[in-house]
Amino acid sequence: MLAVGGFLTALGLALLLACHLNDRSIERNMGTASAEVVEKSYLRAVVRFNTDSGRVYVPPGGVLYPMELQEGQLVSVEFDKTDPDLVRVAGRDVSVALLPVGSALAVVWALVLPGYWLSRRNRPNRGTPSARSNGA
Repeated sequence: MLAVGGFLTALGLALLLACHLNDRSIERNMGTASAEVVEKSYLRAVVRFNTDSGRVYVPPGGVLYPMELQEGQLVSVEFDKTDPDLVRVAGRDVSVALLPVGSALAVVWALVLPGYWLSRRNRPNRGTPSARSNGA
């Protein structure tokens, strides 16, 4: 059980690290634009914007930190000029991901720790006479 909790914690931390690295890439070669939200689903929003060179761009992976966006909405975005696929809503960064990831990990550990405790509690103790073999 602890291994599962540890694995899920590692995944959550890896997600936060990936967000931080993406933010750093954007900040190193930042371009800004006004974008239109062209598609919105529960976890992703696709935007269309013009790069500094005038090219219309629609990143296939959508925009980072897409919460509270709606189709047809105009938003300011920041993107990596060397890789316009890497785009985020302006003013949002990894801090936006801290609450959802932290909450998910809190739920994981709220389930794992009591489960681990219960499994340890119900396991016979090796040091007690009832758990020893009855060999003479």
